[in-house]
Amino acid sequence: METDMTFFENYQIRRVYDDEAEVWLFSVIDIVQVLTQQSDHQTARNYWKVLKNRLNKEGSEVVTNCNQLKMRATDGKQRSTDVATAETLLRLVQSVPSPKAEPVKLWLAKVGYERMQEMSDPAKSLNRARETWQKHGRSEKWIQQRMTGQETRNKLTDYWSNHDVKKGEEYATLTNIIHQEWADVSVKEHKSLKGLKSQNLRDHMSEAELIFTALAELSTRQIAESDDAMGMDENRSAAKTGGGIAKKARKDLEDKTGKKVISSDNYLPQTKRAALKNNTDKTS
Repeated sequence: METDMTFFENYQIRRVYDDEAEVWLFSVIDIVQVLTQQSDHQTARNYWKVLKNRLNKEGSEVVTNCNQLKMRATDGKQRSTDVATAETLLRLVQSVPSPKAEPVKLWLAKVGYERMQEMSDPAKSLNRARETWQKHGRSEKWIQQRMTGQETRNKLTDYWSNHDVKKGEEYATLTNIIHQEWADVSVKEHKSLKGLKSQNLRDHMSEAELIFTALAELSTRQIAESDDAMGMDENRSAAKTGGGIAKKARKDLEDKTGKKVISSDNYLPQTKRAALKNNTDKTS
């Protein structure tokens, strides 16, 4: 099962769809982070650890109804984490005193039906993503570039899937190689520059960053296709070459404009931006 993302306000919630049971499984820690209004996953993890022990002692079925699956963590690696259905999470919400409890309950009830709707009409998924970005203040031009870039990304991962590249860690490794090559920073370093933690890097890229990411991934796929690259080693070579093509284009643009493409700008809420600036000031 592949990790998907959905949003509650400005929080990203990881989820996977269980095709056999036909239900969404959500990351418990992500939901706890929303309920407790924590700024980072580690604090939410600690909260869930304490709450989990208390619920266990009380004999609550909430904990026993949670499963563990590997999901993409903030460092980009696949790590085991507790997941639960919307039904189980609705019961968990009752155990966390939070002004967000009722909105989260309504949100869980709503997103529980999304998968079935999107399977019958994929356009709904695209429309939902567009509406989410609009609510977060993205321009139509940015949204179009983001969606175009996602299509380019999907074609690349489709190629990997059909040419012996494993989902999860190998996808992440190749993605990081491409990013490092074109941007001269890793995915992790780019997220750190923007002050991101659990957020999706691409959702906080500038238009230029999105364009060069798409160019790097398009070049990688076309090179892999021309070489009929199979497996991790051959696709690693294509990733380095494809990323290098975008790097040359980036440097040419920077030389002409005198402006760096890689930016610390993000779309975080103002309160998070202020907190990030304060932390930066304290360490400088």
